[in-house]
Amino acid sequence: MKAVIGITDWNRTRDELRDLARRVDAGARLPEADYHLNFASPIALLTELPPKRLAALREIKTAGPLTIYALAKRLGRNYSNVHADAQRLIDLGLVEKDSEQRLIVPFDDVRVEADASLMAAA
Repeated sequence: MKAVIGITDWNRTRDELRDLARRVDAGARLPEADYHLNFASPIALLTELPPKRLAALREIKTAGPLTIYALAKRLGRNYSNVHADAQRLIDLGLVEKDSEQRLIVPFDDVRVEADASLMAAA
């Protein structure tokens, strides 16, 4: 399973949800779904996932289970700022804590998909 982070508008999301509901109502068996985290605009995406937060996500994914302290050391950043970023990544569903309270990325892959024209408009 992968996490796909992107930008979409409400109309598209609504149409996709209606299609999904129709398939469920018809008794269709649905494939295992990826985790989608969509934002309404490039600004919203960049507000929630600024470069340093994305770097923390990438480091957790690359390094494997890490404590917040170890992550802060690896990133060369202040512990309290990394703690805040880690908590936001948890809140967004991109990071979890394992049984030893270490940070993990529970996805095989994490992708950010953003249309270049949308990003340019930001």
